Amino acid sequence: MVQNMEANQKTLRVLIHAPTAEAVTRARNNAANLLAAAPDAEVRILANAGGVAAVLDAPHQEADRVTFVCENTLKKIQRTASSPLQTVPVSILAIARMQQEGWLYVRA
Repeated sequence: MVQNMEANQKTLRVLIHAPTAEAVTRARNNAANLLAAAPDAEVRILANAGGVAAVLDAPHQEADRVTFVCENTLKKIQRTASSPLQTVPVSILAIARMQQEGWLYVRA
């Protein structure tokens, strides 16, 4: 049934929100599992608050390519993000805009 539903849907776009260190681990696993099951899906992980330091402290070759970190949090913890990580100025605004654009929100 899921495969039939997928044939009738446009590209699945999923935003996984990771505001804590534990959520970063779950988000990375969720992203890998989703892409394994639906290779055509678009996935973004957005880390803010405690999730930002976790992303910076434990780089992940695959997940970091789809991971965005909050610039507000980076400033607060006085750190920087390097490639392939990307940044958003304000995480709550990025989440709201992505939902407005049709991205599905999942809290890891």
